[in-house]
Amino acid sequence: MKALEELSTAELKAILENREKAEKGALIKKEQAYIKNRDAQLEELSAEALELGLQLARFKSKVHAVMNKQAEALAAYGKVRGNSKGGFSITNAASNLRIVRRRDTEPTWDERASKAVDLIKDFLGDTIKKRDVKLYEILIKFLEKNHNGDLEYSAVFGLMEHEDKFDDPRWLEGLRLLKQSYTVTLKCFGYEFKQKNDAGKWITQVLNFSSL
Repeated sequence: MKALEELSTAELKAILENREKAEKGALIKKEQAYIKNRDAQLEELSAEALELGLQLARFKSKVHAVMNKQAEALAAYGKVRGNSKGGFSITNAASNLRIVRRRDTEPTWDERASKAVDLIKDFLGDTIKKRDVKLYEILIKFLEKNHNGDLEYSAVFGLMEHEDKFDDPRWLEGLRLLKQSYTVTLKCFGYEFKQKNDAGKWITQVLNFSSL
């Protein structure tokens, strides 16, 4: 082999090109190996996730059917509260296992809520703000919307507790419209499985992947 200083410019260029080609080829192979391994793992985990999702869906359907029968049985025995809207729990005789059926609802406000908010804000800004800025700031906060652009029921309920403090028609009409515009719809029934630990404390079994 020639010494480096004996090589011509063309030979040096050819060596450099060959090295660059080899390095590029090695990089491509490394990238291809990474992609192959990544996709294999992704496909394996996705298939398992799909199967787990189907198992959970089947399990929830089974739980829902069983708990519906339990609700009917409890109603027959008169052990469901008269004001119950579907939520209840059952506990075994040993008092160490429990299933809770939770009634998950979604609050909604119809078009009357916008008119109600306008009336109340008009009254607060036109009357209360001029007399008591601090009170205005407290009351106006009850009408702030959440990140979904909806009124918060707990906040509006707090505002309604002040209903008898003012007799302005805008205030009274606004609160009336708010009450009429609010409805609660059932989204679904949620279920919690609980077990007592050695300390006698109820521990909820985690079925939510994100909570593990």
